[in-house]
Amino acid sequence: MNYDFSWIIVERALPKLFDGLLVSLQLTVWANVIGLTAGFLLALCAISRFRVVRWLAVAYIEVFRCTPALIQIVWFYFCVPMIFGVWWSGFLMGVLALGMNLTAFNAEAYRAAIQTVPSSHLDASVALGLGPVVSTLLVVLPQALIIAIPVLMTNAIGIFQQSALVALISVEDLVYQGRILAGETYRPIEILSTVAVFYLAISIPMSQLVGFFESRVARMLGR
Repeated sequence: MNYDFSWIIVERALPKLFDGLLVSLQLTVWANVIGLTAGFLLALCAISRFRVVRWLAVAYIEVFRCTPALIQIVWFYFCVPMIFGVWWSGFLMGVLALGMNLTAFNAEAYRAAIQTVPSSHLDASVALGLGPVVSTLLVVLPQALIIAIPVLMTNAIGIFQQSALVALISVEDLVYQGRILAGETYRPIEILSTVAVFYLAISIPMSQLVGFFESRVARMLGR
């Protein structure tokens, strides 16, 4: 192999790669804002006593969990404008697709966590005169959130990695910038290896935090 590595190219490319990383992080943050809030509401619908509500929630979860995120992103970008006449930017479409995808996975995490909340806690909230909404917000949500934290964080790492797919709809994220720079410099090994390092630098510490919270939650539950 006679390939001459030139890491000076990486140094020159860093400003654009950091710009792309910022876009990737923004996508991840906004997708998690959607996924954490809507996921809890969807979990409540999935365990609703009303059959129609429960079926609709389960159908949503299955559709988004059983289809590739790539198809969802491309579908939102090309089909939503044609169907609804809504012309949003690729970034916004990417946030919407990633957020709705994450909502389905977080809903399952919340649903499993909600089912571990002791029924005696709900009985106590009823005895205190708390209404269903207040009980859900003050009794169920805090406990479910703590129990679900490891899974929610794992899902957040996954959505950060899947945010790379928005490069296909010309969102200038980390992968998009890396692909353009690799083509301009004819140095794909150095540029794309650096892109991989960026993802590792964020994902590995996050995965360590997941392990930490898993042990804390297990200890709290007495496992």
